[in-house]
Amino acid sequence: MRVLKNNVNVLMSLVFCLIFILGMTQDSFAATGGEIDASVDATLQRFYSEVKNGRDVIKDAKGVLVFPNVYKAGFLIGGQYGQGALRINGKTVDYYSTTAGSFGFQFGAQKKSIIVLFMGDEALNSFRKAPNWVAGVDASIAVINIGAAESIDTAKFNQPILAFIIDQKGLMYNLTLEGSKFTKLNK
Repeated sequence: MRVLKNNVNVLMSLVFCLIFILGMTQDSFAATGGEIDASVDATLQRFYSEVKNGRDVIKDAKGVLVFPNVYKAGFLIGGQYGQGALRINGKTVDYYSTTAGSFGFQFGAQKKSIIVLFMGDEALNSFRKAPNWVAGVDASIAVINIGAAESIDTAKFNQPILAFIIDQKGLMYNLTLEGSKFTKLNK
C-alpha cells in the first residue's frame, strides 16, 4: 500500500510540474510594461543592497537587462519563463522574455531574478538586433559569483556580458544561463 501511495504522490507531482511548464506561455505571465518596470526597480534596489558597489557596476554597463521573476519548474523535463526590461541610461527601451528548457535529474519549482549587464556597445547592439538571442550560441554570458556584501570590480572579469542570478536567499552560485533564449516583446 505504501508503494502505491508513493507512486501516486510522484505521479501527482509530475502532473503538477507538467501543467506548470505547459502553462508557461507568454499569455499566462503577461504583464504590462508598468508592472515589469516596477518589478525591475525593486530587483535593482535589492541588488544594490546586496552588492556593495552595485550601483557603480550598473552605471558602468551600456545596457542592463533585468528579469525580476523567472519561474522554473521540472520533473525530469524542466522549463523556465520570465519577463523583463532592457534599460539604457536608466530608462527602459525594450521588454523581453526569457525561456529555457532542460532534461535530466530535477524536481521542484523555484523563482529567481536575473540581471544581465552588457559592458560594451558591440555586445549590446548585437543583442538588440537579434529577434531571438540564445546565451551560449549568440554570445557567452559570464555569471558572476560573489559572496553577500562583497564588492565587485567588473574590470577584473574583462567579459562583454556579465550576469547575476538572485533567489530568495540572495546571490546564487554555480548557475549558468547557457541555452536561455531572450525574445523581444511588444509592450
